[in-house]
Amino acid sequence: MGSKNKLKRFKENETFQNVLQPSREEVVTGFELKGKWNSFFKNDNPIVLELGCGKGEYTIALAKKNPSKNYIGIDIKGARFWRGAKTAIEEEMKNVAFIRTQIELIDFIFGKNEVSEIWITFPDPQIKYKRTKHRLTNTTFLKKYHQIVTEEGTINLKTDSEFMHGYTLGLLHGEGHEILHSNHDVYKNHYSPEEVINTQTFYEKQYLDQGKPITYIKFRVKY
Repeated sequence: MGSKNKLKRFKENETFQNVLQPSREEVVTGFELKGKWNSFFKNDNPIVLELGCGKGEYTIALAKKNPSKNYIGIDIKGARFWRGAKTAIEEEMKNVAFIRTQIELIDFIFGKNEVSEIWITFPDPQIKYKRTKHRLTNTTFLKKYHQIVTEEGTINLKTDSEFMHGYTLGLLHGEGHEILHSNHDVYKNHYSPEEVINTQTFYEKQYLDQGKPITYIKFRVKY
């Protein structure tokens, strides 16, 4: 993407009512919507997050299928989720929002038990050991999710990385979390949840073209 195109999208994001771009200081010193997202959406419907949402494919697709839930895509790259935000505006989807921020700040953005479900779609597996702290399913992140997700809330990991799939399964087993579903190849297994196979992201289509199996885990964090 050219720099001019990026700048154009950044500028357009600033005009979108469904896009929030708080500074890090604004987030950590008392984010105004923490615990009050019902006032943003003007309803008390369940809130679902897509972390590292990219172009927002899952955010948009799930929001269309479930109008009685509110969906929020989170990514630090605003030029990417511009597409999802623009689609939501064009199609007058009132249950969609996007936040440009670091994922590690989500416990500053959402209150206790404020989120009903989290989707982690094709995250960077951070394979090198020194990058362990950046894996979105490491213990630190699981504790953050536990703070904001309801007791019965679920977390979904969809990835092309066998390493990420295996690492997450091992960690979940080791820490005693509740694994609700695990699938090492969602398109070859006879049972795969509809929302997993009926929505494909931009990157997922590339991985499928390369013959990579797509894996999936659904779980609850228990501490």
